[in-house]
Amino acid sequence: MQNQASTLEASADAAATAPMPAADPNNPLLAEWTGPYGGVPPFDKVRVEHFKPALEAAMAQELAEVERIANNPQPATFENTIVALERTGRTSGRVGTAYGIWSSNLNSPEFQAVEREMAPRLAAFSDQITQNQALFRRVEAVYNSPQKASWTPEQQRLAWRYYTNFVRAGAQLDAAKKARMSEINQRLAGLYTNFSQNVLADETNQTVVIESEAELAGLPQSLRDAAAAAATSRGMQGKWVITNTRSSTDPFLTYSDRRDLRERVWRMFVNRGDAGATDNNAIIAEILKLRAERANLLGYTTHAHWRLENAMAGTPEKAMELMEAVWTPAVARVRQEVADMQQMANAEGAGITIEPWDYRYYMEKVRKQRYDLDLNVVKPYMQLDRLREGMFWVAGELFGFNFTPVTNVPVYHPDIKVWEVTDKASGRHVGLWYFDPYARPGKRSGAWMNAYRSQESFDGPVTTIVSNNSNFVKGAEGEPVLISWDDAKTLFHEFGHALHGLSSNVSYPSLSGTAVARDYVEFPSQLLEHWLSTPQVLQRFAVHYQTGQPIPQELVDRIERTSTFNQGFATVEYLASALVDMKLHLAGNADIDPRAFERETLAQLGMPREIVMRHRTPQFGHVFSSDGYSAGYYSYLWSDVITADAAEAFVQGGGYYSPEVARRLRENIFSVGNTIDPAEGYRRFRGRDPQVEALMRKRGFAPPASH
Repeated sequence: MQNQASTLEASADAAATAPMPAADPNNPLLAEWTGPYGGVPPFDKVRVEHFKPALEAAMAQELAEVERIANNPQPATFENTIVALERTGRTSGRVGTAYGIWSSNLNSPEFQAVEREMAPRLAAFSDQITQNQALFRRVEAVYNSPQKASWTPEQQRLAWRYYTNFVRAGAQLDAAKKARMSEINQRLAGLYTNFSQNVLADETNQTVVIESEAELAGLPQSLRDAAAAAATSRGMQGKWVITNTRSSTDPFLTYSDRRDLRERVWRMFVNRGDAGATDNNAIIAEILKLRAERANLLGYTTHAHWRLENAMAGTPEKAMELMEAVWTPAVARVRQEVADMQQMANAEGAGITIEPWDYRYYMEKVRKQRYDLDLNVVKPYMQLDRLREGMFWVAGELFGFNFTPVTNVPVYHPDIKVWEVTDKASGRHVGLWYFDPYARPGKRSGAWMNAYRSQESFDGPVTTIVSNNSNFVKGAEGEPVLISWDDAKTLFHEFGHALHGLSSNVSYPSLSGTAVARDYVEFPSQLLEHWLSTPQVLQRFAVHYQTGQPIPQELVDRIERTSTFNQGFATVEYLASALVDMKLHLAGNADIDPRAFERETLAQLGMPREIVMRHRTPQFGHVFSSDGYSAGYYSYLWSDVITADAAEAFVQGGGYYSPEVARRLRENIFSVGNTIDPAEGYRRFRGRDPQVEALMRKRGFAPPASH
């Protein structure tokens, strides 16, 4: 791409020679990344005691860099202001990468002390940049520059992003309001840290210990082995432990014949962060008040209006409209599902009324009866290592990527493996993919993707480094790890985020990879889930861990017939969380009791009593561990409208491996980052806007399309 503003002014060059604050040359976090692949993080050298001094030095360095830009005597240009800002904060970025990894994956008590001290200081540091009046005046001058028409579309988008981000962070406020804004952000940062540490404490410290074989009734061998391994790792040989993470509790709730233990496990999981020393409710109430005040300072009606301004939905009302349209048929489907389960329980003479801890158990029984499909029969074919190879194969078919394992890269834990990603056709190095698959103490629950380094090219090619992190439960030593069908979908989902990052082909790092609107970023990842169930993947990579035989086609057919089974449950548990999130953030400055608000909102919605929110408020990390998905959990549904529509584009265009549709996907969605408006990118891919009917068909709430 031709850069219209190609040279730095002499004054900027001179300013670049100004002295920087001294930093400890022995702190590995502050060093440039060295080694192969354009340099890699020195994870093997990092210790907890390195973080505080590294963060302090990195912040001082970036503030000095920013001051030089703000005080440049030359008139503001795209090159000496926007591009100069793109060059700042490289040390902060490297230190922040490691800080985020330790926070999510190696969160020891020693590291938590660093987090509690540094989180407010990092928030204040961010405000020092966005509230720098001289800097904002330069950004604003560039954004309003009469030369803008001569820039590339990507340069125009970058200037818009900087200007918009500064304004949305309070750059136009008066001094008193800026000061209050920074106070709010610092307090919020501390509250987010406290919230996350409370949930992690409950997930780490709370378990259900099983003492006897009789209490294992109904559990498949793979789950028994995982529970025994969890017990051994806690010094409880001869017992079994169900840990307080979804990967451990969901299978137990699905297969355990012991209703009393199902209730214990269910209550442990859904009450994380809701009582005792780790009670998050007062924290949530304060977060909501502060967010509402901040939104008002910035001139927005509510936090939700502020958050959605630049999202695809645009307004909370638009997001609510979609959620409510799907809620009604989803609840109706739950009524049918519960009736089917109650009928089965009655036929067994169980003498019970279906409760939330019965839902997965009886749902599985109904699946077996109606579709002759026992997911326990599927699981022996779901080897984690083989499915990972299947993902690589899909990436080769759709994106032209090769994955080769490498061992010349430091890692932060022995569980982690690294692959080099190259272009199949040319052999060109594309990036690195780190995989951290297993649950362990100090690692937050769930699954996620990180970018350790963003792709860029404006100062020469820089390749990306991405990771996928999961919480699969290790089995017995030397045995393959078998995962559930749902976990396999999550594996493909997170890999979709990684492919989004690896496919990036942009000039500027701020627009790179997954740096797109929250309600669009889940689309590429959700889309990749569709390739798991393709015959090409299942017949080659879903092979039995003992016999090596591929999964039988008739079993694949039965899986396919159940694609809309249990969609009432899946949709309602998700939507209940998304609706409560949005309504909490539309409540304005009201004093909110989170427990009462959750209870009353669900009652008003007509929440089926047999289901609980997928993420109850006191453990809702998407929303309360950062601003991340706050007033934004609806994004998964908004993205799934696009996902379902895009999947139909493949079906209509010759199938999931259509080279032409895959080319359009790469060129208009995966490679462009945030260089164009996502709605425009989708139109270029599809030829029109997405249609909600595709989502209704995908979830079985509307008749299938005729192709």
